Amino acid sequence: MLTIVAFLVALGLLIAVHEYGHYRVAVACGVKVLRFSVGFGKPLLRWQPQGSPTEFVLGAFPLGGYVRMLDEREAPVAPEERHLAFNTQRLRSRALIVAAGPVANLALAMLLYAAVNWMGVQEPMAYLARPVPGSVAETAGLRGGELVHNAAMGDEALNPVRSFEDLRWLLTRGALEGTSVQLEVEPSPGALRRTVVLAFEALDTREADARLMHHIGIVGPWTRPLMGEVMPGGAADRAGLREGDEVLRIGTTEVVDGQQLRSLIRASVRDGQAVSQPWRIARGGQTLTIDVQPEVQQDQGEAVGRIGAYVGARPQFTTVQYGPLEGLWSGVTRTWQVSVLTLKMMGRMVIGEASLKNLSGPLTIADYAGRSASLGLTHYLTFLALISVSLGVLNLLPLPVLDGGHLMYYLWEGVTGKGVSDVWMERLQRGGIAVLFLMMSIALFNDISRLFG
Repeated sequence: MLTIVAFLVALGLLIAVHEYGHYRVAVACGVKVLRFSVGFGKPLLRWQPQGSPTEFVLGAFPLGGYVRMLDEREAPVAPEERHLAFNTQRLRSRALIVAAGPVANLALAMLLYAAVNWMGVQEPMAYLARPVPGSVAETAGLRGGELVHNAAMGDEALNPVRSFEDLRWLLTRGALEGTSVQLEVEPSPGALRRTVVLAFEALDTREADARLMHHIGIVGPWTRPLMGEVMPGGAADRAGLREGDEVLRIGTTEVVDGQQLRSLIRASVRDGQAVSQPWRIARGGQTLTIDVQPEVQQDQGEAVGRIGAYVGARPQFTTVQYGPLEGLWSGVTRTWQVSVLTLKMMGRMVIGEASLKNLSGPLTIADYAGRSASLGLTHYLTFLALISVSLGVLNLLPLPVLDGGHLMYYLWEGVTGKGVSDVWMERLQRGGIAVLFLMMSIALFNDISRLFG
């Protein structure tokens, strides 16, 4: 139920803001707006304020909306109202009205990001877990336990890293853009800082998913390798492990953090059989050695080890909060960065350098809406900001059925002094619909593959 409510609230808000952008600028330009609708199909709710020419409608089908304006191309217009019709407006006014929808979504994203910055959020500190073996991070010399103080892409000046989420975003941008990232790290408390360069130029970034962070090698923040709650009768319980035990070594491998400990447990299977290994643990000031044999379980068709206990302590958290101007500027910057990265990824998908699996549809959006809402208000607002950016950027693409397509027509009109002919308009509309339908089909297929595959 939470997923459905969160999804509908997200859709309703983002569509309403988009259409309100068109509506507000149209009214400011002197255009008569006949209907403002959030949703399509049969009206569930309709009202018209006294003295207003606009009917406001809530439609039954929520995936979209529209603003219907007086227009001679759609219906006859009385001579005395011709100056109120959209098609009779100056080119600049028409372009502003069309661009206002996507711009409203981008402005909303800025405000949402800023709101999260002002509210403050608890995030893990930028302590690094043990890198994935063979990854970019391990090759660069990271070993786990380092605290990242500052970072930068390419040759840019180093900037403070406030949290692990800050670091994750910077690493994602660097990897997807093929740009190296500098990290200024403190190897251990009080140690001299050193600079590490993660070289992403040769990294395979066709898919922006969990595997990308695996290739980078930094999949989560550092946590102490402690045993949490031990399930009665499980492998950990049978071996004599207790809650609070700190794991120092498994076999001959030194254990640095909880993420590495979980990976070692998963990998403790040979030819479908669990492998018993000596665990070196610290308990109550003493060091003990205990033989542990995990149980074999299936995880998506793969045999992995499980011990029947929670593994790894909570990461160290910090409160990330910005002042009024700093928070607003950070919101503007994040919106710009997400917009640029979205356009770059779309461009790479067109030329075949990125996988079409990166496209997401309504099922994935609904899933993430529910997950973010369950984590709290700030996570949900961040999700809304990301989707608002995506909606704004998507609508600015030069596809005839989208706002960007209409802007493309107006650009042609501005350059040539005449509008696109009806014949070409119809051809381009058909082509745009075909491309949009193809994108939606791919996105829906990806949704089904992710959620039910």
